[in-house]
Amino acid sequence: MTDIAVRWDARNGRGDWVLRDGDVLAGDDLATAVLVSLFTDRRAAEDFVPTDGTDDLRGWWGDTYADDQIGSRIWQYERAKKSDGAALLLSVQQAARESLDWLLVDGVASSVDVQAGWLNPTTIALGIQITQPDGSRSGLQFAWAWDGV
Repeated sequence: MTDIAVRWDARNGRGDWVLRDGDVLAGDDLATAVLVSLFTDRRAAEDFVPTDGTDDLRGWWGDTYADDQIGSRIWQYERAKKSDGAALLLSVQQAARESLDWLLVDGVASSVDVQAGWLNPTTIALGIQITQPDGSRSGLQFAWAWDGV
């Protein structure tokens, strides 16, 4: 069975189903799993202080009753200062990597490589290279619009 194709909209920070002539298109299961992993908000650690003035630690409600959390903490950096752009990229890269670790644990992948770089002054590009147990490789590219100052 194949997932529904999902297209990531970096500017608006959301994914949406891909339609053609009123029908949803079939997608790539691995690409969909990576999208969900990267762009679902994982709950922040209790000591995290949100930069938006709220006390919202976000997270997916289903994680309340699960042993493992889904999603990433990339959202925590959406308003981070860019005074040290290299450190910010490293933090986003680590958050992305953490969100994809389940691929290794569950045997979906034998290796996962994550690279982050500046696409332009307000957009971080994520390059994901996944090697599956059979040796086949998948390269995925995503962009994340960053709101920092």
